[in-house]
Amino acid sequence: MHAEHSTRTDVLLKKHPYAFIWTLLAMLTAVLMFLGKSEVRWAFKVPRELRLNLKSYISDFMDWLVNSADLGIFTFYELTRGISWMLEKPLDFTTGILATGLMSGEGSNAVQLTPPLSWLAVILVLVCLGRYARDWKLAIFVGCCFAYLALFGQWQSAMVTLSSILIAVPLGVFGGLVLGIMAHRWRLFEKFITPVLDLMQTVPVFAYLLPILFLFGFGPVAAMIATIIYAMPPMVRVTMLALRQVPDQLRDLGNMVGCTDYQMLRRILIPTAMPSLMVGVNQVIMLSLNMVIIASMIGAGGLGYDVLTALRRLDIGAGVESGLAIVVLAIALDRLSQALAKKRTKIRDSSDSQHFFVRYPYTCLCSLILVLITLIALVVPALQVYPESWSLTTGSFWDDLVKYININYFDELEAFKVFVLLNILVPLKRFLLALPWPMVIVAVALAGYQLGGARLALLTAVLSLFCAVVGLWDKSMITVYLCGISVLFAAALGIVLGIIAAENLRFGKMIEVVIDTLQTLPSFVYLMPVVMLFRVGDFAAMIAVIAYSIVPAIRYTLHGIRQVNPQLIEAGLVSGCTDWQILTKIKLKLALPQVMLGINQTVMLALSMLVITALVGTRDLGQEVYIALTKADTGKGIVAGLCVAFIAIITDRLITAAVDKSKKRLGLKQVN
Repeated sequence: MHAEHSTRTDVLLKKHPYAFIWTLLAMLTAVLMFLGKSEVRWAFKVPRELRLNLKSYISDFMDWLVNSADLGIFTFYELTRGISWMLEKPLDFTTGILATGLMSGEGSNAVQLTPPLSWLAVILVLVCLGRYARDWKLAIFVGCCFAYLALFGQWQSAMVTLSSILIAVPLGVFGGLVLGIMAHRWRLFEKFITPVLDLMQTVPVFAYLLPILFLFGFGPVAAMIATIIYAMPPMVRVTMLALRQVPDQLRDLGNMVGCTDYQMLRRILIPTAMPSLMVGVNQVIMLSLNMVIIASMIGAGGLGYDVLTALRRLDIGAGVESGLAIVVLAIALDRLSQALAKKRTKIRDSSDSQHFFVRYPYTCLCSLILVLITLIALVVPALQVYPESWSLTTGSFWDDLVKYININYFDELEAFKVFVLLNILVPLKRFLLALPWPMVIVAVALAGYQLGGARLALLTAVLSLFCAVVGLWDKSMITVYLCGISVLFAAALGIVLGIIAAENLRFGKMIEVVIDTLQTLPSFVYLMPVVMLFRVGDFAAMIAVIAYSIVPAIRYTLHGIRQVNPQLIEAGLVSGCTDWQILTKIKLKLALPQVMLGINQTVMLALSMLVITALVGTRDLGQEVYIALTKADTGKGIVAGLCVAFIAIITDRLITAAVDKSKKRLGLKQVN
């Protein structure tokens, strides 16, 4: 019997080699928790001698950089102010053309030299651009979007926002293109920039604002620089990928005809990769618009400032209207950029003798519209500035809706909130805060080793240890708790909705429209109704995070199930499987890698939203970043931002490794 029991144990250990290690780790953790903080104090609070005062070093470095750094010809401070001055000129010009008119002088002494472009002229020019890009359907859609901005009294703010976008997007695209080309050309630079891009895409947005505010001051230019930095990484990645995917035959052809490196890039690589590069341009536009509210904290005006002001006043009607204006602007620019990306311009012969008006009809038509309406607007002021008396508003509707819900369903909402707080949120929070930090780091490292080997284990352990040694372990655990529970609910609801959408075409079309709208809503917009209904605290933060992060869980589940090979489904039907068995045994199993990627994106969005929920009273790393921003404490903000980024990187690497393992097990892993 003893030999038989030993044999069974050996078989179990071989079949599940990590089960024993996980069990042992759980037992050691339980022993430490039983002994308590009085016996093993070091396991629950990082000893002072192990802590790294990194925030002081960063703050001191920033002070030196601004006050003492000398580059020879000029100081670092003069360099940053010079960059600000160079960016300020085109921004002021664009804002003058679209929003304020060209001005002479500053402050109260400013005199308007020319009025801004007529709202009607701008709309008609954009209609022409939509017709040029694709067809009349797109032209009318874009025209209606911009007419909405005028009709609901958002024109002036929208034009201020559009002015910033028109400068930030080309600079972001150009910077991303240059960095992507450099990474493609030099392998060493690619290895250097890849982790930098990972950090840029995972560090909270607030953390971008701190050093920029410190270096470039408060104002629209600093906000635009923050927008450029935030929106550039996708363009870099897309450029690297697009250039890498250019067929080798085209490269060989370029070498055969004697192209130089510059000619190869300009005449072969970039034209071939242009469709993919335009996807990167589209991403830069959308991320720039996503940044407008946060950038308003350091001086950006426009729609972002309107939403932020409404949030501070808890004016849900004004906030929703401004937020919807951002959505409308984002959708219009998104559709236009996608259409222009697919546009194939006819290459004309240089000897073409056609008249200029025939060769460039849309350019001439737009110029004619601008001149005619500008002249007519001198006589008819209503065509110059949209009259307030013509404006509509839905603000009272949104305010009344929230009041109605609060008056009629307050008890039910409060009961649900208290139930979730007492039975789920508070117990989970206390459990995570009670865990000994060394055991958590070991558990994370063990998960890394099990999923990805020694390198992943080392990476996850080092990043986890960083959160402990900088003195932010408790804040990190609260972040993990809030993010974890929010992602759990978002993933559960998102996967169910994704399954239903994949199985029901009509519902699928409806849900796609809804998630497209949700994806373009600024993150701050989610906070206003949540605060009005649930007040401040962890529960309100959780609801806002779920609403903001649920889209990838739905989209990836829907996409994954629809991509399952129909022949495999047919084989299941022939074998006599029920609909439930086909769903659970075939579709969901094969879609699991896609579902996991969706959960990964849900985690990333949840972490980015958690920083913003600091405005509704959370006590996590997001609050540390926000407090640092209000106090201009660069070191504190950057360290807290790095902790959030490292939590995101750990999660991303673990989920990616799990997806790779799942693909190998299912036979879906492609061999390079």
